[in-house]
Amino acid sequence: MKNPFRSIRIFAGETWGELLKCQWPTREELRDSTIVVVAAAVILGVFTSISDFSLYQVVDLLTSLVS
Repeated sequence: MKNPFRSIRIFAGETWGELLKCQWPTREELRDSTIVVVAAAVILGVFTSISDFSLYQVVDLLTSLVS
């Protein structure tokens, strides 16, 4: 039977080795990326809100004409 703790130790060691190979972003790169993501989320939220409101008004107008 295979020892599960040995497999976990091997996996953790390999994971740590791969993390050491990574190039982590600098503080400035991280700040700039965060600003871009937040701005994109706000723009997408505004676009979705405007689209939803507009479509609601169109559907409301069409249902009022039918009634």
